[in-house]
Amino acid sequence: MIEAQPSKLTRNEGLKHGNPFLSGTIAQTLADETADRFSDDDYEFLKFHGIYQQDDRDKRKVGKHYMLMVRTRFPGGVLSGTQYLVCDDLASRYGNNTLRITTRQDFQFHGVLKSNLRATMRALNEALMTTIAACGDVARNVMAPPTPATSPLVDEVLAQARHLSNVLAPKTPAYHRIWIEGQELNLKPEALATFADPLYGQTYLPRKFKTAFAIPPLNDVDILTNDQGFVAIAEGGKLAGYNLVAGGGLGMSHGNPQTFPRLADVIGFFTPEHLEAVAKAVLTIHRDFGDRTNRKHARLKYVLAERGVDWFRSELEQRTGIRLQPARPFQFTRQGDRLGWHEQTDGNWFLGLFIENGRIKDSDGYRLKTGLRRVIETFLPEVRLTPSQNLLLVNVRPDQRAGMDALLAEHGISTSNPFSRTRLASMACPALPTCGLALAESERALPGLLTQLEALLAELGLQDDELIVRMTGCPNGCSRPYTAEIAFVGKAPNKYQLYLGGNEASTRLNRLYKDGLKSDELLAELRTVLSRYVAQRRPGERFGDFCARELWNDTTVPAPARAL
Repeated sequence: MIEAQPSKLTRNEGLKHGNPFLSGTIAQTLADETADRFSDDDYEFLKFHGIYQQDDRDKRKVGKHYMLMVRTRFPGGVLSGTQYLVCDDLASRYGNNTLRITTRQDFQFHGVLKSNLRATMRALNEALMTTIAACGDVARNVMAPPTPATSPLVDEVLAQARHLSNVLAPKTPAYHRIWIEGQELNLKPEALATFADPLYGQTYLPRKFKTAFAIPPLNDVDILTNDQGFVAIAEGGKLAGYNLVAGGGLGMSHGNPQTFPRLADVIGFFTPEHLEAVAKAVLTIHRDFGDRTNRKHARLKYVLAERGVDWFRSELEQRTGIRLQPARPFQFTRQGDRLGWHEQTDGNWFLGLFIENGRIKDSDGYRLKTGLRRVIETFLPEVRLTPSQNLLLVNVRPDQRAGMDALLAEHGISTSNPFSRTRLASMACPALPTCGLALAESERALPGLLTQLEALLAELGLQDDELIVRMTGCPNGCSRPYTAEIAFVGKAPNKYQLYLGGNEASTRLNRLYKDGLKSDELLAELRTVLSRYVAQRRPGERFGDFCARELWNDTTVPAPARAL
């Protein structure tokens, strides 16, 4: 009898095992002024430091123009006004003069040259910001509800998100040695062989790991799309504890049925003092049972899908010594942000500003980047980045509102956010020309496509409706397309998949409606189904719910709770 051979580990696993400090030859390449790029091995190590090596794909016909994308890590998307000004300055000095808000409440700096990389990283850290674990096979930025006044629990949950972010961060000394001290890690081979991160071990995680907090009924973080999520349960106006959800994730690969989007399962309830233990246990289950032989199959969602909730709960309780209670009742009713001016519970105000596709930049007549800088350096509000790629200016005194309105207006920015409801609910990933995984346009294509869609909605009498629209340049789903009412997923240059049927609360996956559509065919397909929606919808029924009921025969779709 021939014994089955063990599956071969991926290349990434060998890299991590051979250099658990995650230092590679990054410091040496930084010191080599003749090198225009980092090695393929260092490309992987750089991710753990919050950096992606990219090239401008618009220029590939004449050669590769290498540059770096740097991603911050802001738990809950919170940063001070002073920190924002540092980010704004670095984007102008070393980046492409834009700041990109991610769907995980971070900033991305695009277009950073290798010669400016260390200066960028040092300046961020001097302003008490970090990029460690913003990418790589580790726990990424911890998301949390950023909006004041939506719940009395917001500040408490944000504090716990910050604590958990620190707890889950890798402890390699390479980060500060390379970027702050500017030195190589001259370690003996035995030191490399014996180092192990106290939480992650020598080989870290099989793939990335995403964590989020949510406070019902607002699901502004799309919590069910995370590897682990903590749903805050309030009783008597106080935080009673959390319902744990686990096993969510949206990434997939075209043509590979073994990969798929998945919403997290509800595991059980626990009280707040057990948060750290539970979070570590979920992470280490991924560490110990995740697939290290196939990176496309390496997310925690596949562990849950294959082993089941009961097994997962038992493993979790064994690791923590905690008996989970049955999940407490909760309901999400919507996602998205509060935009415009709103009063906080302490008498101050916050302002929510729509940032199309998260890109803070100046354009003709709409000098968003300059206007925000002027307002923040004048009034110094706290800044919060939202999971929908928008920006909040928080803790504004009542006497400052008029001055902020006037200063923003000077730069063409209205605090009333005068855009259609559908545009306000839209998101896109960066895609081309910077993302190496992009198969089609996204950020550069969605604004024009939305303009066409807005005209169609007006023609059909739907101009006042909100349709949640998301676009992504590849199936990895960075703009969280698979919970949207309408999603465009890049499949090839100028070709997309059209998904329909997500819901307002981001608690239902949509489904593939049409495959391989050219960009100029998308609107015609939407016209057909939107016309049917106008003719056949129930009173108060949203478009996503109509699609689930009529196109997918989903009998679980509830009747509309309110009129449109």
